[in-house]
Amino acid sequence: MSARDARPPRDAAVIDIGSNSVRLVLYRLEGRAIWTVFNEKVLAGLGEEITATGRLSPRGVEQSLIALKRFKAVLDAARPTETFVVATAAVREATDGRAFVKRLKGEAGLTVRVLTGEEEARYAALGVLAGQPDADGVVGDLGGSSLELTRVHAGAPSVGVSLPLGPFAFRGGDGFDAARVRSRTAKVLDREAEGLATDTLYAVGGGWRNLALLQMRLADYPLQIVHQYEISADDALTAARFIARQSKSSLERIEGVSKRRLDTIPYAAIVLEGLIERLGIRHICISAYGLREGLLLDAMPGRTRTLDPLVEGCAALGARQGVSEDIGQALEAWLKPAFAALAPVFPGREPILIAAAARLADLGARLHPDHRADLVFEQVLRAPIAGMNHAERGFLAAAIFARHTAAAGPPEPRVLGRVLSDERLARALALGAAMRLGCDLSGRAGELLQRSTLTIDGKTVRLKAGGRWADMLLGEQTAKRASQLADRLEMGLKIG
Repeated sequence: MSARDARPPRDAAVIDIGSNSVRLVLYRLEGRAIWTVFNEKVLAGLGEEITATGRLSPRGVEQSLIALKRFKAVLDAARPTETFVVATAAVREATDGRAFVKRLKGEAGLTVRVLTGEEEARYAALGVLAGQPDADGVVGDLGGSSLELTRVHAGAPSVGVSLPLGPFAFRGGDGFDAARVRSRTAKVLDREAEGLATDTLYAVGGGWRNLALLQMRLADYPLQIVHQYEISADDALTAARFIARQSKSSLERIEGVSKRRLDTIPYAAIVLEGLIERLGIRHICISAYGLREGLLLDAMPGRTRTLDPLVEGCAALGARQGVSEDIGQALEAWLKPAFAALAPVFPGREPILIAAAARLADLGARLHPDHRADLVFEQVLRAPIAGMNHAERGFLAAAIFARHTAAAGPPEPRVLGRVLSDERLARALALGAAMRLGCDLSGRAGELLQRSTLTIDGKTVRLKAGGRWADMLLGEQTAKRASQLADRLEMGLKIG
């Protein structure tokens, strides 16, 4: 039994009362895997008048109350195991923030925890780590009123800072003024961001996600998935400066830019520009995970938190759609000796990728055999599973495709050509061929698979089974599958 199976799935909910949006997200937690079940937001703009009045927006308060009463009704029906209701910078800083919290308790029946700036920064950083445990750099969470910056290293966040650099913090009577926003951003960062220089920024927040989507359009990037999308500093600056120069009507005509965030995206662009220049950032990695997922990770048992989200997510997905309960772990153990003998194409990551692929090996079991290879390819390439960058997505999708067919190449060659080198694609297809051999050799029975070994000795693939289990190596299909693997690796073959 895996660590994931040790705890039954459970449901959790987070209500996030932010400066710009009010959101309810329902989650299904399967060990370390986090699945979004329901997500609803209202761009209420609670904090849009704080700079001018020091108070919450009256219109935002009323819109938020309506939304939160509805959210409470949804929660009463869903009855999640855990519920977190938090408010961030706008409620924290507004002179009428406490009155708003009291009103929520009386009218909507919600008890709200108002996070400090340090807590908000910490949970945002934990959220990035929930989706990318090896993150090493600075997490930047750009909300409506504030920017939280937190260094992450070795799987843990340091103490973060909260800076008044959210779009609403710049609002004045004269509208968007790029020069003024750029000047103030520089002053705040020069004063407050000492010690946060980094190569990598993990960018959290809707403004930056929309900027990334625009950059994908500019770069003609074919895989429209924001999570762990990586942008060089030069490309990010090009996109940020392009956005900052556009009028609102020009931005409205750009496909992929959220129409409801048009007023805030130019501010987000200039703040990103300032961070790149002041912190020496060379790479930006977009995270779809943030404060809400950080709350969930923080509440997980310590042992669960140490599990890998990619392996756990693949295990959960494979278990849900497969029919063999033990093939994943058995296949991982069977594959590792052979692939450990090859030069790595993902240094430091291949054991994780092999473990993840093995847990997806049964994914197509319930699909039509004529179509399952294409269907599982598409599902894995775009699965809402954390813990993998885009190259790793392409690798796993190609491997699962080859697990089900000996066809020459997977679908979507334009996508794979953009995210995978030829060497990585060849290795993915070889891994898929090895999984196909292992599953067919054992009849997808983990216990039987353990009676055989797959190794690579120099330029020879060796398949063995000892004693009374030697007969499992017989048959035309076994020879065919083993030969296909050897061909993928451009090696010789020895069976027995």
